Amino acid sequence: MYVDSNKERVFIFDTTLRDGEQSPGATMTLEEKLQVAEALDEMGVDIIEAGFPIASNGDFEAVVAVAKQVKNATVAGLARAISADIDRAGEAVRHARKGRIHTFVSTSPIHLAHQMKKTEDEVIEIIARTVAQARNLIDDVEWSAMDATRTPMEFLKRCVETAIKAGATTINLPDTVGYAVPEEHFAMFKTIIESVPGAEKAIFSVHCHDDLGMAVANSLAGVAGGARQIECTINGLGERAGNAALEEVVMALRTRGDAMPYYTEIDSTQLSRASRIVSAASNFPVQYNKAIVGKNAFAHESGIHQDGMLKNAETYEIMTPASVGIKETTLVMGKHSGRAAYKDKLKELGYELGDNAFQEAFQRFKDLADRKKHVYDADIIALVDDEVGSVGDRIRLVDMEVVSKTGGVHRCDLTVTIDGEQTAVSFEGTGSVDAIFNAIKAASGQNPHLVLYAVDGVTGGTDAQASAHVRLEMNGRIASGNAAEPDTLVASARAYLNALNRVMIERGASAQGALAG
Repeated sequence: MYVDSNKERVFIFDTTLRDGEQSPGATMTLEEKLQVAEALDEMGVDIIEAGFPIASNGDFEAVVAVAKQVKNATVAGLARAISADIDRAGEAVRHARKGRIHTFVSTSPIHLAHQMKKTEDEVIEIIARTVAQARNLIDDVEWSAMDATRTPMEFLKRCVETAIKAGATTINLPDTVGYAVPEEHFAMFKTIIESVPGAEKAIFSVHCHDDLGMAVANSLAGVAGGARQIECTINGLGERAGNAALEEVVMALRTRGDAMPYYTEIDSTQLSRASRIVSAASNFPVQYNKAIVGKNAFAHESGIHQDGMLKNAETYEIMTPASVGIKETTLVMGKHSGRAAYKDKLKELGYELGDNAFQEAFQRFKDLADRKKHVYDADIIALVDDEVGSVGDRIRLVDMEVVSKTGGVHRCDLTVTIDGEQTAVSFEGTGSVDAIFNAIKAASGQNPHLVLYAVDGVTGGTDAQASAHVRLEMNGRIASGNAAEPDTLVASARAYLNALNRVMIERGASAQGALAG
């Protein structure tokens, strides 16, 4: 890529697989994490935070697998300021071509008093000891001051100076609770970088949460204040209101290079593909009006806007759809399309499937084409994402018949397989969907709490696929499920089963208490 010599590079640190996966219901399987990591690596992400190795054996194995797979990016593992955490992170990332240990400790008065129960001097000693331990294991060490934006400046300076002296090569000052405003975020970085001895030896990093809707603005303000690394996630996935969205910070820097003289090495044409992959893996739908990658990001309905677009696209578009990898919906596939054409279409849409996954996806495409007059790109995307999200399901839908009568009975006759064993049940409900969900609970012997149920159309028309979204909570775990089908009731059943399968996955959470960012 062409780089203006007058611009400074900003490194992109993606934490979708760590902070993003902490979103309630966003748990990913190992296969899904590897798929996301591959997309991030191909897109040009500089650092991939692959997980929190001490949290569970599953997290450790996932970080090891990502570290072994990634070809270009640095792979980071998170560790609390605890000796065992740091050793475990070092063991996980040693498999990477370029590894990093990311360790953190709280610094704000409220965290020290209520969570850490430590004095400032005790925290300084912890920083010196644990950063030095990490640096003895690996050359690339990042240190984070959790809740930095609510930490007194003089103490924050002491902490940063201590971390740099102990060997930290990256200093992260996160807005952990989304509290900052851009002006003070800029001032914090500028003050620290200009006044802390040895600051020139480290790269400073921003990590912003979106509780007040300012994560991207704060991230860019931090860069203006001297930070040269942005920590972010695809689709803004993350705890509570989420993190700064990678696609937004990248396109903001690219589009407004006149106001922000910085650049990244991200291939922006892969942003839309990465968004779809993460949405499917996490089962978190992207809101229609989401900046950059939302369904409506390049849609124009206003008559005035449409008139301007016809005359010159730049009247209402400050970037092109192609610049982020978005293409117009087309009508090129149908029931007579063969395997080669379908494989070519998948490649065009950013998918490369293994033989078994391709055969299953092709069969579902042919089934859809038999039922639906026109098959759009959006239909194919929904089919493939649905298939990816269902890999490894223990409970699968075999057959379903729903009887519904106005003012009368609503009954679902359901057949499923559970670990290969077929089970049939019949159950009633206050409506068709209620009957379906009751039948699934009866068949599975599980009784999760329904947190969310929503349905929308993938494309227009009465034959459009319905995209159903379900979020369930059970035993303290939350999981989301999506499914796309021309039949709304079948889509609803498959989405519920997808969520139920995910919520039943046992995941260790022994160290999932206080995490950086």
